[in-house]
Amino acid sequence: MKKIIIAIDGFSSCGKSTMAKDLAREVGYIYIDSGAMYRAVTLYSLRKGYFTEQGIDAEALQRDMPDIHITFKLDPTTQRPQTYLNGENVENDIRGMDVSSHVSPIAALGFVREALVSQQQEMGREKGIVMDGRDIGTAVFPNAELKIFVTASAQIRAQRRYDELKAKGQPASYEDILKNVEERDYIDQHREVSPLRKADDAILLDNSHMSIAEQKIWLLEQFKRVAGA
Repeated sequence: MKKIIIAIDGFSSCGKSTMAKDLAREVGYIYIDSGAMYRAVTLYSLRKGYFTEQGIDAEALQRDMPDIHITFKLDPTTQRPQTYLNGENVENDIRGMDVSSHVSPIAALGFVREALVSQQQEMGREKGIVMDGRDIGTAVFPNAELKIFVTASAQIRAQRRYDELKAKGQPASYEDILKNVEERDYIDQHREVSPLRKADDAILLDNSHMSIAEQKIWLLEQFKRVAGA
């Protein structure tokens, strides 16, 4: 069986990370959460006070980018990858609404995307990876052997995000989350650098009414078809 690169793109809160993690574990591949990398840069910027009333202090962030190091380590208990920012486990910190409401402007900065895309391409040099995000199949790995583009209605995605935060015991408002989802959709699709779009050779998956188990079966079928399993 040949090793391939699997690129999973799509809108926020579609469950891309869950399906990508499960698929990677099932087929023995390495999972890379590109969205977590942008969230980590966002968390860094929030901690540094780079968000002001005038917008982002892009000059200060660009100056710091060479010193921002993002890595992933498997949690020995859950066997799930955890995101580390300069050696600190920030997996929980990057999933809250504060980071969610600031990540799209950070992801729209060309120098941030350039730095993180370079890191991501290096991670995929040996293939055998599953990576999810917004522009994996269009910008990061345009030659990926398997590309999936995931979508679902904004209302369903907001409900999923609300349920996820409540399950973690974090404060959440469905109305605020829905507004955030819709705003992120607009920004992601209209940014100048690598806007969110379906690659011409990507397979569309609308998972609005699919269970995680149904998605898993569907994804494995696509993998076996392409990898020759």
